[in-house]
Amino acid sequence: MQDIEHKASQIRLVIFDVDGVLTDGSLFIGDDGQEYKAFNSKDGLGMSLLQQSGVQIAIITARSSEVVKIRMQTLGVKFVFQGRKNKNSAYEELKQETGFTDAQIAYVGDDLIDLPVMRQVGLAIAVKDAHPLVTQHAHWQTPSTGGRGAARDVSEMILQAQGTFESSLTEFLS
Repeated sequence: MQDIEHKASQIRLVIFDVDGVLTDGSLFIGDDGQEYKAFNSKDGLGMSLLQQSGVQIAIITARSSEVVKIRMQTLGVKFVFQGRKNKNSAYEELKQETGFTDAQIAYVGDDLIDLPVMRQVGLAIAVKDAHPLVTQHAHWQTPSTGGRGAARDVSEMILQAQGTFESSLTEFLS
């Protein structure tokens, strides 16, 4: 765990997959073709606290949907890459735009499509219900499943490793 804390203390950017990480992976599609997703509000607060501490957040997802765009705007997430089946190209763009090194980046994934990026970053994280091969390549696994608190787990773990968890709670405890 000490190695994980050290890796987490270096993180300046966390990249989240969407389906299976920020959601439980379910896709609700209406008769009109409109796609719906359920996001966890606790995950959203954790992501906001992470951003307030100075850690940036990005999304890289293979699917494209308006609801993801809206949710990320609500959370103030600046870097949103949708429709990127080749997640490596989005990852390289992010590194160029931010100037962060692999060691300063964490990636949270759940399925095989996430492996190419997970194998490059400084901190690879799998959600509790990730594919076994993804879990095998992860440095850490969340106690919660995708869409059910996994992003909150990641956020709080990084905040604690960076010594900013207690100060992030000040607005709620004063």
